Amino acid sequence: MALVSNPLVQTLIGHAITVHRALGPGLFESVYARCFAYELGTHGVRFRQQVPLALMYQDLKVSCAYRADLIIEDDLLVELKAIDRLLPVHNSQVLTYLRLSGVKQGLLINFNVPRLVNGLRSFLH
Repeated sequence: MALVSNPLVQTLIGHAITVHRALGPGLFESVYARCFAYELGTHGVRFRQQVPLALMYQDLKVSCAYRADLIIEDDLLVELKAIDRLLPVHNSQVLTYLRLSGVKQGLLINFNVPRLVNGLRSFLH
């Protein structure tokens, strides 16, 4: 899948590659999330982690139905994985998070791959 050409996306992919080169595949998602956030912070990228996303069902508001791993610069949602392979449900997850958050672009990163480029997917809502 071709990634959408966006300078912010390219910057994030570069930081993800830096983390992946240092750690390689095979760790827990929480380790990659912490190291990726550290990498972003040291380079002055503004982000929020574990952002609660609300869901409306008829008259019921569920304040924290889901949590987005990262929202970067209020313009890009990032979902992190460390799994054997990405499945269609992971695509659906990112698209749902985009819809609930109001963010227009998303990036799905799976760190459990030999080459990070094989674990990247980009989405537009």
